[in-house]
Amino acid sequence: MKLLYFAWLRSRIGVAEERVEAPDTVRTVGDLLAWLPTRGPAYAQALADPSVIRVAVNHDYAGPDRTLNAGDEVALFPPVTGG
Repeated sequence: MKLLYFAWLRSRIGVAEERVEAPDTVRTVGDLLAWLPTRGPAYAQALADPSVIRVAVNHDYAGPDRTLNAGDEVALFPPVTGG
């Protein structure tokens, strides 16, 4: 699975993108958001409050129940505001 990090998530985690093989227990977006903080202190800090993280799977916004597949592109970003 390809993960993309944007804005302050990228700064806090320290990478813009990475490929990961998530454990078999990661089946949904919610599972992914629960698993990523276990990967280290930077992930734990950046993803401490998953309620403020927005996720897109293959360019479509996705909720926590969205099923993930090994070849998916998952983008994680903070809420977007505009003016």
